[in-house]
Amino acid sequence: MDRLPRPAVTAIALALLVAAVLGWRAWRAEASQDTGPGSGTAAPVAGAALPARSTASAAPASAALAAASAASLAAGGSDPLLVPGLRHTLEALIADAGEASDPEALKKRLAQLVGERFPAALATRALALAERYVDYRVALGALSAPRDPSDPRALREAIEARQKVRQQHFQEEEHDALFAQEAELDRYTLARLEIARNTQLSPQERASALRAAESELAPERRAERAAATAHLDAAAQTAAFNAQGVGDVQRHLARSAQYGEQAAHALAQLDRDEQHWQNRLDELGQARARQGEAAAQALRQQLFSAEELQRVDAALALRALQAPGSRP
Repeated sequence: MDRLPRPAVTAIALALLVAAVLGWRAWRAEASQDTGPGSGTAAPVAGAALPARSTASAAPASAALAAASAASLAAGGSDPLLVPGLRHTLEALIADAGEASDPEALKKRLAQLVGERFPAALATRALALAERYVDYRVALGALSAPRDPSDPRALREAIEARQKVRQQHFQEEEHDALFAQEAELDRYTLARLEIARNTQLSPQERASALRAAESELAPERRAERAAATAHLDAAAQTAAFNAQGVGDVQRHLARSAQYGEQAAHALAQLDRDEQHWQNRLDELGQARARQGEAAAQALRQQLFSAEELQRVDAALALRALQAPGSRP
């Protein structure tokens, strides 16, 4: 079964739980928790003071936004404010403002700082948008959290409620610039959760449904997901090859067809490295059994590099746990 990664569900659930239970002060301590899968915004620790504001750190963000705005205009005269990364810039602006006693006090601080995150030509509109963003974040506190975040229906209802709040505070173009990517990933995550929970699907039907759900993602989202999970897929494939005793030629054919010729050669080298590692562990274990610990310690220095020596004991302990008759 292609299980839904728990962190993906947790990311949605955490955002909704925070929205449902936080008041103003709690939101200021958890200002960046309202994030969906794929968001890179880090949340401050509750109760901790935010870092001191730095104009040096603000400059790159402002320059990046200016560059994106110029590119947006060059591409066809689209709105230079509503560009990718807008939401992260707003969150950074709010983080710059630090602690505030209430939303109005925060807005006053934002008015003083907006020029550090936005070009002068966009500052007035950006401040108005930032003020509504503050109101939106406060309004999330009135929402009810899903009782069971792993229940697809409850999670969907909570996300729809959050969506209504967003629509109340932002125009369509603003909403798309701020939330479109997150909403796309939310829909995909929910679809996978619903598929995983559907016990009436056969394995073939489930696999087909998962492919259909992934096909709804934009090409760049699919590429991001493929890059994030490729190593896991390759590791699972290698484990299956090892369990089935698949030979080198068959492995190369399967891998080159799935990942390409260059990746297949790299994976083959990893196979050889892993086999060499296991052979040396075998030799060390046999020496310990035949000649004792003193001889085994001397052999360690011959068989393993200084870096490898740091993980030999852990590898041997894992082998002992996996040996027949060992206790779980």
